[in-house]
Amino acid sequence: YAISDDIKKYALLDLGFEQTKRGNFEYKGSLDTDNPFNPVARLRILINADLDGFKMETLSGNGMRKVNIFKHQRSAEFVEQYHYILNEMIDRHVLVKN
Repeated sequence: YAISDDIKKYALLDLGFEQTKRGNFEYKGSLDTDNPFNPVARLRILINADLDGFKMETLSGNGMRKVNIFKHQRSAEFVEQYHYILNEMIDRHVLVKN
């Protein structure tokens, strides 16, 4: 994945990104469809303030450690939700697939 050339700040806010004190945009979305308010795994995307770089990782529910959702015992559910979120970001011109 890469940042889209057509990325807009309002699209980030519409998708649930929050602006940090440093001006970056951070998204923390649940990958757990059983318990979205206390998830086992979540997707974290951080886009820099200039909208030209990003970091993406999957974390435990509390955000303290990385989780490999592709090898998790609930991988089918987590990967499906992961792709759903990323496809929404592609549709809104935030990301493009390489």
